Amino acid sequence: MKKNIRRWMPEGLRYMLVSSLAFTLMSSCVKLVNTYNIPVLQIVAARAFISLLLSYADIKRKGISPWGNNRVLLTLRGVSGVLALMCIYYALTILPLAEANILQNLTPIFTAVLAILVLGEKIHRSTVLCIFLSFLGLIITVKPGLLVGSANDLPAIGVIAALAGAAGSAIAYVIVKKLSVSEDSSVIIFYFPMVALPVSLALLGKDIVLPDMEALVLLIMVGLLTQVLQIYLTRAMQVEAANKVTAYSYIQIIFSMILGGLFFNEIPSVWTWLGGSLIVAGALINVIGHSHSVKEQSEKSTRDSQKSGHRVSLESRSV
Repeated sequence: MKKNIRRWMPEGLRYMLVSSLAFTLMSSCVKLVNTYNIPVLQIVAARAFISLLLSYADIKRKGISPWGNNRVLLTLRGVSGVLALMCIYYALTILPLAEANILQNLTPIFTAVLAILVLGEKIHRSTVLCIFLSFLGLIITVKPGLLVGSANDLPAIGVIAALAGAAGSAIAYVIVKKLSVSEDSSVIIFYFPMVALPVSLALLGKDIVLPDMEALVLLIMVGLLTQVLQIYLTRAMQVEAANKVTAYSYIQIIFSMILGGLFFNEIPSVWTWLGGSLIVAGALINVIGHSHSVKEQSEKSTRDSQKSGHRVSLESRSV
């Protein structure tokens, strides 16, 4: 049975299924614990505390140094991650679960723009189409009132927070992919809570709320589920190309629609379905276009190498 699953399901996809489900369950716990008047920053701190303990235990088990090689980049990964997390959690407390996840999955747009502006990557037609479709999907999801006067728009502050979280996640994803070449996955995971805990506690100040037993269980679940999603996301990034991992991650939207209906009685509107479909379609077009471009470049390099080898062979014969 296991061999059959491994045959038709890529290893990276298996990791992302686990990571995506853990993320959606964690998001549900964040929404639930916020109903107990627990501040967002306290939820971030609780998640970071539990993750820090588990991550450090994992590092000690492996017998490796927790500090890594590229400490500047590791710290930057932690900073970008905690800022994104604060925005994501805040958006979850305001927006429905499915809509919050759809907006967060605009990350590929920010990743594509960063690749063009920072890394100097070539602009492909698939990237332009991805940005256009995703932007159109964003408008339909966030402000359907522009199309139909009777439709309800999403709260602006929640949308801004979700978009900021998506941008921060894009930065973190790019850094994780770069770090995965030189750093152990446990070290990459460890740096996130190591930065997140002091930052969130400093911003929280004296606004800590003493949780009751139910809220405490939910806070612990947030931390445990976070550890699961981080581990499997990092593993997926190490065994698959970043564009494939991004494509696999869209299963989160399906999970969030299911759990949103089960836990919060949230039924996505037709505008959410339409806008989310455009966003996912745009991202998948970008993934396919990027893969095709990489394949063409690889084939061109192979042909050039063969031509070069053929010329060398002819020259050696003439000598």
